[in-house]
Amino acid sequence: MKKFMAVLAMVAVVAFAAPALAATNPFMDVPQGHWAYDAVGLLASRGIVSGYPDGAFKGAQPATRYEMASVVARALVAVDAEKASKQDLELLKKLVMEFKDELDALGVKVDKIDKRVAVLEKNLGGWKLSGQIYFDANFTDYDSAPDDDRSFKFGRLRFFLGKQIDENTSLLVRINAADGSFTWDRAYVDTKLPYDVNFRFGRFNFDWEGDLGLYDPYTVNNDATFGDWDVDGFQFAKTWGMFNVTGIVGRNAGIEYNDDIVTEGDDNTHMTYALKIGANGEKWMLGAMGYWWNADNLNALVDVNTYGIYAGYNFTPAVQLKGVYYFQDLDPGFSFDGDDPKSWKAILDVKQDLLKFTSLWIEYAQQDNTFFGTNSYQYLGANEMNNQPFNTGTAKIFNIIADQQWNDKFSTYLRYWQADWDTNGIDDTKNWTVGVRYQYTPAIQFKLEYDSVDYGDGAFQEYNGKDNIFRFRTTVNF
Repeated sequence: MKKFMAVLAMVAVVAFAAPALAATNPFMDVPQGHWAYDAVGLLASRGIVSGYPDGAFKGAQPATRYEMASVVARALVAVDAEKASKQDLELLKKLVMEFKDELDALGVKVDKIDKRVAVLEKNLGGWKLSGQIYFDANFTDYDSAPDDDRSFKFGRLRFFLGKQIDENTSLLVRINAADGSFTWDRAYVDTKLPYDVNFRFGRFNFDWEGDLGLYDPYTVNNDATFGDWDVDGFQFAKTWGMFNVTGIVGRNAGIEYNDDIVTEGDDNTHMTYALKIGANGEKWMLGAMGYWWNADNLNALVDVNTYGIYAGYNFTPAVQLKGVYYFQDLDPGFSFDGDDPKSWKAILDVKQDLLKFTSLWIEYAQQDNTFFGTNSYQYLGANEMNNQPFNTGTAKIFNIIADQQWNDKFSTYLRYWQADWDTNGIDDTKNWTVGVRYQYTPAIQFKLEYDSVDYGDGAFQEYNGKDNIFRFRTTVNF
C-alpha cells in the first residue's frame, strides 16, 4: 500500500534526516530505483523494519495499524534531534497521536513517548546559553577599610552553556567572568546508568544543606554550615520510593574555616568522599550525611571527618520545623584533636501563606569555634563570622528573617543576626538588614538594601566598631 510506504519514507527522514549515503536495501521486492529504496534500506539498517522470513518487504500489501504503530515506536527510540527539523518532529508527534490506541495495546506508554518528543522539541538545535548578571553600586562606611567607600562593579557575571545530548544525558558548563577574564568552574555530564542510577561526572558542586532547605532562601548570602563545595569527581544517586542515596568520590574540594582554606598553597591536596542516605514522607524528612576529607599532600594542614544527621517535619504546608546536627573527628596531629567540635541548628520556617503579610524564618544555632566549615553567615559587605575566635568556646547564633511579597512586582525583607562568641575579650556581633526588591520584567530585578554590622569593641577581636553599606543591585537573568 502506497500510504504505508510513504509513511515509512517520512519516518526515515524524521528519524535520521535521510543522509545522502543510505544503507543498502536488503529486500528483494524493493529494487534500486524504487522511490522508497533509500528510506526502507535505512530503516532496515537501524532495526526499525525487518521484513518477512522469505526476505521480502511486501510494502505493496496492506499493513495493519499495529505494524505501523511498532514502526513509529521504534523510530522514536532512534530519532536524532540534531538532524531532525521541528517540522519533522511535529509530523512524528502526529503519528504518535494517530496510533495511540495501538501503541497502548502493544504496551508502549504513549505518555512516555510524548515526553520524549517534547524533550527533543525543546532541545532542538542542541546548545542552550543562559546566564546571570549582578551589577552593584556600593556606598560603604567601613572602619576596616575607610578608603574603600564606594564601588561600581559586577557582583556576578556567569554564563551557563548546556546541551541535551539525548533523553537521559545532558552537559552543563558554567563560566565565570571576573576582572576581564573568563574561567570555567563547573563542567559536568548527567546521565542514567542501569537500574535508574543517576550518574554525574566532571567538575560539579554539591550542597546538601541547600538541597534540604537548611539555610534561608530569602535574603543575603546565608550559606551552608558545612558543604557547598566544587569537586572534581563522580556522583551516584538512586531513589527507591521514599528512600534516596547519594555518593560522591572526588578531589579538589576546599574546606574553609572562616576565610581560610585549611591548606597551604595548592588546593589539589585532598580526596573527598561523601555519602547521604535519606527518606522523605508526606510530612517529614530524615537522613544522615558523612564527609571524609583526606589529605595526601604535605601542604595540607588537617584531615576532617564530618558526620551529620538532619530531620524535618511539616506541621502544615506552610509551617516546617527542621534542623541538622554535625560532629567532627579532626586529624590526630591537629592541635585541637580530642575536642571533636560540633555544630547544630534548628529552624522554624513559616511561609507567607499562613501569616498573609510576611514569611518568617527563625533560626538558632550553636557552633564550636574550632568547627571546620563554610562561611555560614555574611552581611552585604563583609563576613560576620570573621570575628569568630579560634578556641574551644561555643558560639550561639540567632538569625531571624521576615520576607514580604506584596505583589508580583514588589517585595521587602528584614533581617536580624546576632552571635555570642563565648570568649573573653570578644564582644557579641550584631547585624541587621533591610531591603526592597522591584521585579521590573521577568528577567530584570532592581534591589536596594541597607546593612549594618556592629562588632563591638573587644580587646582581642579582629574587627571593632561598625560597618555599614548601601547597595543598589541590578540583576538580569537570561
